[in-house]
Amino acid sequence: MADTDTAPGAQRFIPPQADTLDELRAAATGCRGCELYRDATQTVFGRGDASARVVFVGEQPGDIEDQKGLPFVGPAGRLLRKAVDDAGLDPAHIYLTNAVKHFRFEVRGKRRIHQTPDRVHITACRPWLVAEFAQLAPEVIVVLGATAAKALLGPTFRVTRQRGELLPWPAAAQRPEDFHQVPVDNTGHAADAPPAQLLATIHPSAVLRADNQDVAYDGLVADLTVVSRALAG
Repeated sequence: MADTDTAPGAQRFIPPQADTLDELRAAATGCRGCELYRDATQTVFGRGDASARVVFVGEQPGDIEDQKGLPFVGPAGRLLRKAVDDAGLDPAHIYLTNAVKHFRFEVRGKRRIHQTPDRVHITACRPWLVAEFAQLAPEVIVVLGATAAKALLGPTFRVTRQRGELLPWPAAAQRPEDFHQVPVDNTGHAADAPPAQLLATIHPSAVLRADNQDVAYDGLVADLTVVSRALAG
């Protein structure tokens, strides 16, 4: 799978009049914004209700997600669901998505091995995130890992330095203006997005790779408990 230095980007595949997540999801199936679509089984768009109180943003779909067409249904997703429960968050009020919507991998024998998306993939796919957020009004955004942090907060943000902190949203975004407006109806009228907060933490797959999984898991739950308390407050 050859890397590319540039990609056309997803913007031209996003319907300008889309006013629901379902419309965006349908349009995303035809995205050719970067080369990853060629080898992936399908686009894996976000899932959850537009009224979700919490939006989780991960890196990209994995092998199982690529096959099933749903985010966070593999081992990392199962671990995240357990952490959500242990932190006291209601899974019914969560929207799950990824910074990159296609699975990037390399083939080794019969296995497809995850490859971290490059900057070009993050940049090409970012318009989908912006379009998703235009249909969402979460109280808290949870960024899972470095790739999601780069997509929303820019290349200088370090999860290891600021994990577990509640930051103002969209003020903390790399380009806050992308997230300031949300539609109020299907005629193009928009309003200022309600103020929210953002918290960065490790990706659940990092827990699975950790030398001490118990310590890593407890850290993830502690970060998500900050989110739970923010919602309760």
